[in-house]
Parts: sequence; C-alpha cells; structure tokens
Amino acid sequence: LESGISNINIDLIFGAWGETIKDWKKELETAVTLPVKHISCYSLTYERNTELFKRLKTKTITQLPDNLCADMYKLTMEYLAKNKFMQYEISNFAKRGFECRHNLNYWENNSYLGLGASAVSFLNGVRSTNIPDAVKYAKLIRKGKSVVVSSEKLSAAKSARETAAIKIRTKNGIDFNWFREKTGFDFLTLEKDSLQLLVKEKFLKYIVKGGQYIGVAATRKGFLFCDYICSQLL
Repeated sequence: LESGISNINIDLIFGAWGETIKDWKKELETAVTLPVKHISCYSLTYERNTELFKRLKTKTITQLPDNLCADMYKLTMEYLAKNKFMQYEISNFAKRGFECRHNLNYWENNSYLGLGASAVSFLNGVRSTNIPDAVKYAKLIRKGKSVVVSSEKLSAAKSARETAAIKIRTKNGIDFNWFREKTGFDFLTLEKDSLQLLVKEKFLKYIVKGGQYIGVAATRKGFLFCDYICSQLL
C-alpha cells in the first residue's frame, strides 16, 4: 500500500497434509482482514514425479481425504461470500468490480500472447508453446529465430468445445446466445449428450428466463467436480 498499489490479490492453498478445517478457517479469517481486493483459493494437488508425490508414495506425508478437501472448499465459498468476496469462477473470489480481467480473457477463450520460456500463446485459432529452456530461449531470441516448439491449429468444433469447457468454470456459466456468437455453434446441439448426463447428475443446471432455457451453469455440487464437467464437454 505504501507503494501506491491498492489492487492486490493473494493466492491461498488448502488441503496440505495435516491441515484441519480449523487451520483453514483461520487462514481465511486472516485473509479477509488484509487490504486485498481479490483472493484465489486452490486445492493442493500432487503431480507425478514431483517431490511431494514421491513423499506421498513413501508415506512420509499423508494426503487429506477428498471429503475433507471438499468441506474446506465449501467453507471457502461460504465464508468469503459472507465477507463480500464474491465467487465469480471456480477458484476466484473478488470484491465487486475487482474481478481479474486477465483471467476472464482466458475463461472466454479469447486470444493471448505468451512471452518467455514455456509460455503458451493462442492467436488466430492456433495454440503454440515456447521452448522450456530459458537459456536456449534467450539465445534464439537474440538470433531472431523462432522459440516455438509446438503448435496446433484447432478445428472450429474443437475450439467451440474448448470454449465450453473453459467458460463453464465461471459462476455465470454459459449464455447460449453468447456461445453461438462466439463459436458459430449451437450449444444445445454441440453438447447434447454430455449436457443431458451432467444435468441428470445435477452437476449442471439450466438458466431460465421467461420460461426459456437461455444458458447453463455449474451447480454447487458441480463446482466440486469441475474437472469432470470440463472433461465431458471437451
């Protein structure tokens, strides 16, 4: 704040080994007292071939049960809402008017340019990835050579499905008219089979206006299984 920067975000991680609901609530209580406008909360995951994963396999640490992590997430949604941090995406909460524009760009599957080693870009329907080695990246840049190691041109249908899988992460979900204008596809036709399953399982709900279905959004239960929802829509 002394620097003149008042729009501040903090990232929090829950689900660490040995953590309790009480521990996590104390973190949230501390967070809302800070002069921050945005809070991102993520569940700890154990990726293969990392030190944490190795320690998990050798049982030097213990992964928390899924139901405990789910309870921590439910607490997060309830507690931050009570403290005027509105949830607008699966892991993101903000004071009104301080939603992250950078992330909103991703969730609408808009174009972006990635700079630096391992950075990913999405331009004109082409996804490209830069070389992961920072030293080699710098050398290629100085020589005026390409730093792209892989690229993929998405088909119209694949891009539309990806848009659906990303946008469903947001609290407002997918507006059917927006989706048609964005992708050229009718959502109800494109995702017919997946949609029927996800609504039946109560992971998704229809948004209704004037007796008409105008969109679809994740339910509270769906937010707990967002990765599953996304995989079904792809």
